[in-house]
Amino acid sequence: MASAITNCLLDWGLENVFTITVDNASSNDVTVREVSKQLTTWGTNIMNGKHLHVRCMAHILNLIVQDGLKEIGVSIKRVRQAVRYIRQSPARIRKFKECCESQKLTSKRSLCLDVSTRWNSTYMMLDTTQQFELAFDKYSFFDIGLLYHLRTYVCEDGTSACDLTSADWDNVRTMVKFLEAFYLLTLRVSGSIYVTSNVHFVEICELDLILKEWMEYEDTSLKEMAKKIKEKFAKYWGEPEKINKMIFITSILDPRNKLEYVPFAIVRMFGEKEGEKMILEVKYYMDSLFDYYVKKNSIGTSSASSRNTTTTVSGYGSFLKRGTMRTKLEFEKHKEVTGGLGTKSELERYLAEDLEPKTDDFKILKWWKINEPRFPILAEMACDVLAISISSVASECAFSTGGRILDSFRSSLTPKLVQSLICLQDWLRSEPIPIKVEEDLEYLEQLELGNYFVFCLYYITNSLLNTDA
Repeated sequence: MASAITNCLLDWGLENVFTITVDNASSNDVTVREVSKQLTTWGTNIMNGKHLHVRCMAHILNLIVQDGLKEIGVSIKRVRQAVRYIRQSPARIRKFKECCESQKLTSKRSLCLDVSTRWNSTYMMLDTTQQFELAFDKYSFFDIGLLYHLRTYVCEDGTSACDLTSADWDNVRTMVKFLEAFYLLTLRVSGSIYVTSNVHFVEICELDLILKEWMEYEDTSLKEMAKKIKEKFAKYWGEPEKINKMIFITSILDPRNKLEYVPFAIVRMFGEKEGEKMILEVKYYMDSLFDYYVKKNSIGTSSASSRNTTTTVSGYGSFLKRGTMRTKLEFEKHKEVTGGLGTKSELERYLAEDLEPKTDDFKILKWWKINEPRFPILAEMACDVLAISISSVASECAFSTGGRILDSFRSSLTPKLVQSLICLQDWLRSEPIPIKVEEDLEYLEQLELGNYFVFCLYYITNSLLNTDA
């Protein structure tokens, strides 16, 4: 795998790699180490690859939540089978809607079936289904087949679900409350065009605080889930020596945080003793990374100055005079950036300034662009650091979208039709149209019941055929 990656990097002309974001498969640890060795051979491995390996935050969240789901897995299984039974027939769906109307349920959301391996879809299913508890109870009186299905249908684990009870609905409501925080967090970190890495540490701290609060709840089931998830949380983010230091650096380069918020949050997460040790390591890492960029810019400036001198200066006496002036200018710039006697470095001046106020419309990349003349070295560093991808979900979805459309149930679709479906999906998810295919189920159901969706697909397919012709 490492050989394939390095070959691709050479083919694409990408020798400078800052970080590699991957999921938590153990094979990725070996791959990243081997890639790091190759980058060292090329002389482009920054800080000896200490921060090269970035673990996908969305995958870690998935592992954490999956452990929590096991606590009330039976209730989820029963709800899933009840939803599956009703959605298997248009007649059952109509009957279920009549039960909703008789119970005066005003929710316009539609029942959706989850994918058992995707907890976010499980959350959406539970969040929707909990609103129809009364409708499910009434439907079971009209259709005895639902009870028969729950008692006899063999699930993925080889057992039947059995009857839905009031305790199951209590568990569902608890689980919805529990999963909501993780669901919103996953949405925030899995975007492809708006997420900067400075949110990484803040979100981890927020999640740690939520888990600690849940562990103090009176609700026994919620408390047990929180404890189980806290154990999994500690495996990835509870041991300071295992955390990529770049998580903290990105937060320091947020002018709303700097070195005031980060030490405070570290102590809150890891305790006084471990926290103080971690703070010293983070400060040392920040200084080392800044020194790297200073040296990088000094080498570039020296090379450029040397080229200018050799091409524009002639004569030995003139060369000595210009050389002295050039050295003086370089010294002044070096003193301003790194800090000399009585002079603060860029990093020191940045950290000494007041924090930027908290506002909803704050744009960190815009802030660094505006302040680049004052902090040119830090701005270059921020450009690299803030671009770190904290989740690999967006890239994985881009590569797997074809597989989700052309599956074992739709294996006879022509290439033109698959292309049309992917094109239409991209349009539905585009920026000007605020629709999410996975969430706006009601709107999609209206399209499915009408002829608009079919017309659009027919129009796109014909357009593609005519274009190719």
